[in-house]
Amino acid sequence: MTKSTSSAPSQRMLRVGEQVRAAITQVLQRGEVRDPLIEKTVISISEVRMSPDLKIATAYVTPLGVTDHGAVIEALNRNAKFIRGRLGPQLRQMKYMPDVRFRDDTSFDNYQKIDALLRSPEVSRDLDPDADEE
Repeated sequence: MTKSTSSAPSQRMLRVGEQVRAAITQVLQRGEVRDPLIEKTVISISEVRMSPDLKIATAYVTPLGVTDHGAVIEALNRNAKFIRGRLGPQLRQMKYMPDVRFRDDTSFDNYQKIDALLRSPEVSRDLDPDADEE
């Protein structure tokens, strides 16, 4: 069997990533992590990317209502081993429990930049169908 040369994630990586995302979400929702910063912050986990060997899970998170994302990401990474231990019951079908790493999700910022660009007068003028008739 030959390996794919594509750098796109495999179906298995996507499926396991979604299972890990759901498990981390449950741990955070139940308030099992005893860190004051994490307890008082609403955290959105947008995506979990798995390494090809499924041993590293990189969770992309967005702390909502907090200006200093770095402090929340640092607190999550400090508690990553504890969170990994709490994932066991939900992920018991896995051969290895993945190491969890937390990163700031900047995709929302990118979406806002694109939205602002599309709403700019120069672009909206080019996209307006009535402008062609004049």
